[in-house]
Amino acid sequence: MKMLVTGGAGFIGSHVAETLANEDHEVVVLDDLSGGFTENVPKKVTFVQGSVTDYEFVKKLFERYRFDYVYHLAAYAAEGLSFFIKRFNYENNLIGSVNLINASVNYGVKCFVFASSIAVYGNPKPPFVEELTPHPEDPYGISKYAVELDLHVSKMMWDLNYIIFRAHNVFGEHQNIGDKYRNVIGIFINQIMQGKKFTIFGDGEQKRAFSYISDVAPVIARSVFEPKAFNQVFNIGADKEYSVNALAKTVLKVMNSNNEIQYLPVRKEVVNAFSSHEKVKRVFGYEPKVDLEEGIRRMAAWAKKVGAKKGKEFSNIEVARNLPESWR
Repeated sequence: MKMLVTGGAGFIGSHVAETLANEDHEVVVLDDLSGGFTENVPKKVTFVQGSVTDYEFVKKLFERYRFDYVYHLAAYAAEGLSFFIKRFNYENNLIGSVNLINASVNYGVKCFVFASSIAVYGNPKPPFVEELTPHPEDPYGISKYAVELDLHVSKMMWDLNYIIFRAHNVFGEHQNIGDKYRNVIGIFINQIMQGKKFTIFGDGEQKRAFSYISDVAPVIARSVFEPKAFNQVFNIGADKEYSVNALAKTVLKVMNSNNEIQYLPVRKEVVNAFSSHEKVKRVFGYEPKVDLEEGIRRMAAWAKKVGAKKGKEFSNIEVARNLPESWR
């Protein structure tokens, strides 16, 4: 099978691409390297550098390779920052997705797998279930939900099959630990390696379920071979939630560090966000196997090998009003 994996030089995308390549599929990775790294790209794939926002480029790519399946994992997934970069957010996360959907329709793709997010739910009482009507509370979640809706109408109009995964707080090897705007575990590990204090927005009692990559990527990769998954939405990730304070203690334990914690002013975010996984368990036999401490241990070992990363400042803030001071 010919597979396209967007964002395949990034975090989840590189693991999905590796799973597919190891099972002898023909895999093309598309990535603009804005957040990914060529060293993340699996050896047995074809790497193409380019952006999903380039409509003509995307059309030519589909014309050349005639993909059977598309896995769309390219995104700029910074929920908190998305308030201040709305145009960038919608261009990359919504318009880029629509470019791929159009090409998938025009070139007969059999199924479009989309990495959405539990950010689409907004702020109902957790655990979130797929039957909830989404009400996102940040531009990132809005863009993801808009793509979900577009896939639904594309199925009705052109019979483009889709599978949507609403992942949450995935962590592990290949994550961009230098990005200070997202991925709290990577931020903590990087801060320790740089000798900096942990930074936590608010009181640290906000709760999340942190999902190790090996419990997520293989299910996404193999989903197109499960007919019951077509045209369905699945939450995917860890079952047990933790406060950010508890997470910090676990990272300190694993890294054998006595790092201090600096509490910053609270930012606009959903306080408690974690989901139910009964549906993905029922359809895929899914069962998370790696607990938080073991996952952090594996990620930390990898991070120590690659070393601390100096992250790039986001250079094009569109609305500076109410931007957290630590992001200025």
